[in-house]
Amino acid sequence: MNPPRDIGACSVATDTRGPRAALERGGVAVAGREWWMDVRFATSAAPGRPNEDLVLAGNDFLILLDGVTSPPHVPTGCTHDPVWLVRTLGAALAQRLSAPGTRPLTEVLADAIAAVRAAHGGTCDLSHPESPSSTVVLLRERPDLVDYLVLCDSALVLVGPGGEISRVVTDDRTAAMRGLTRAEVAGWRNRRGGFWVASTDPDAAREALTGALPRVPTTSVFACTDGISRLVDHYGYSWREVIDLAAAGPMRGVVHAVRAAESHGPPPGSRKQHDDATAALCTFLD
Repeated sequence: MNPPRDIGACSVATDTRGPRAALERGGVAVAGREWWMDVRFATSAAPGRPNEDLVLAGNDFLILLDGVTSPPHVPTGCTHDPVWLVRTLGAALAQRLSAPGTRPLTEVLADAIAAVRAAHGGTCDLSHPESPSSTVVLLRERPDLVDYLVLCDSALVLVGPGGEISRVVTDDRTAAMRGLTRAEVAGWRNRRGGFWVASTDPDAAREALTGALPRVPTTSVFACTDGISRLVDHYGYSWREVIDLAAAGPMRGVVHAVRAAESHGPPPGSRKQHDDATAALCTFLD
């Protein structure tokens, strides 16, 4: 089994010293004060597979991607795999989120998808319904607000200053696909009445769930792929329990909880016993 990795907020540093090892990155100056976005995350590939999840954190943003696995026997019309897709999309998003200004996150994502589309280089059938794709979670810190975007079945949990869960943001449009064949699901991808995911169509970004929350000290945001949210969806955990586990110690504890639950078998109705598992906890400090 590939061990989970706890990684600090700097995308070029790996930190494994324990629960308080997160790197704090200076973010936003407000009325002579500087506020900080503290980011801790862990990621673990499904045993025996490359990790198709990706997390990137910058001075005032977080990117979390979950590449959609393509079975070897399924044609995709593409020479690239989901790992290439999430790394290329992640780099395009990081470049745009690092630029000055506060463009709407839907525009940022649409522009990044267009850049990925161009990066295919004319070698791929970009109209193919199985072209590599990814879910997307974006966070961006501003002086008084935190913007967020969720596309497809990753999750975002907003936690208030008192520790109360104020909102759970999940794009559950894939739930309507249960019971369909893979080909039928592919036929509903990025279509009205179906579901939306980051792949080759920049217009999918307009279908993302977006919003903002007040940026106040000790507000937290927990983001995760469906490899972590299966704790809540299938294994009897509450979001409160998952977030408490993430906050209490190294982030790898959340991944260990998933792997322990998976050891008893796949989630009900799923043939996929293990999945890539990635979680990030962002806390806004003064």
